[in-house]
Amino acid sequence: MRMTRRRLAFSRRAVLTLTAAAVLGTTGAAYAEYPERPVRIIAPVGAGGGVDVMARLLAQALSERMHQTFVVENKPGAAGIIGTKYVIGTPADGYTLLYAPSSIALSVVVHKKPPYDINKDLTPIINVGISPYALVVNPSVPVHNLKELIAYAKAHPGKLNYSSPGVGSASHLAAEMLQTRAGIKMVHVPDKGMGGALLDLISGQVQVLFASVPAIEHHGPDRVRPIAMAEKKRSALLPNLPTMAESGMPGFAVANWSGLLAPAGLDPKIVKKLHDEVVAVLATPEMKARVKKLGYDMIESTPQEFGDDVRTDIARWRPVAQGAGIVK
Repeated sequence: MRMTRRRLAFSRRAVLTLTAAAVLGTTGAAYAEYPERPVRIIAPVGAGGGVDVMARLLAQALSERMHQTFVVENKPGAAGIIGTKYVIGTPADGYTLLYAPSSIALSVVVHKKPPYDINKDLTPIINVGISPYALVVNPSVPVHNLKELIAYAKAHPGKLNYSSPGVGSASHLAAEMLQTRAGIKMVHVPDKGMGGALLDLISGQVQVLFASVPAIEHHGPDRVRPIAMAEKKRSALLPNLPTMAESGMPGFAVANWSGLLAPAGLDPKIVKKLHDEVVAVLATPEMKARVKKLGYDMIESTPQEFGDDVRTDIARWRPVAQGAGIVK
């Protein structure tokens, strides 16, 4: 009887051990095979801007490298909030990702009750790079540099309209910081994305915009007049355009990053695989050439560094939003 019980106990342990090994083996295989079906990359911006273009370049390259379809879907609105909340509500399985600009972090600082907690609701994968911004005007505005714009705005208070991809976007807060530091007043006319905001400027519906340099370069100087770079250094796409600091406003920089994230809880193995694949994509000569043409300054951060970047942005822009009275 004792021998029988011992054999039964041994048999149960053996079965449990084999079952656990089978489960672990299956799980490992699943991670190794990721992705097994098409992956969606949600871009919470309108089509045509630098973030959208970069997302599509990555999707194409990842499709080729990982032998699976990566497709970009645009879900613009509310400075990235609509698309971001959509991704947060999807399963953390690696099949719905978010390629977003820094506006998703900045949106947090303009709400007393933030729409989400980025550190808790999203998993950072990689901060790809900075899409440089420049201060631009419609050619009908009789100014050619920052000093002239400030003088014109002071002489015509409230007569200039400025656009942005939405309340709380990097473009919006940059304009608010300009108004505070220069002592001028302009009227905000938000759009659902950078592409739409730039079209508003070109059509003359608005006169001022902090726009992405790639989009500016695409439209040409006859339709858009850049007057100052809103970053720490000049852009390779617009090498003759002075920075805001060089134009008399030291320390002014937007640093509009864009990166890849996923819903909270994504398995670290998938995070690492996606991170490493994006790094490999960005290292290819073809992608380097395309990124350079877009005017991006590459970052290629680790997931931990990306999380730190987000927290730094929130701390940096919160007082700007509060000082401008746009916290709602």
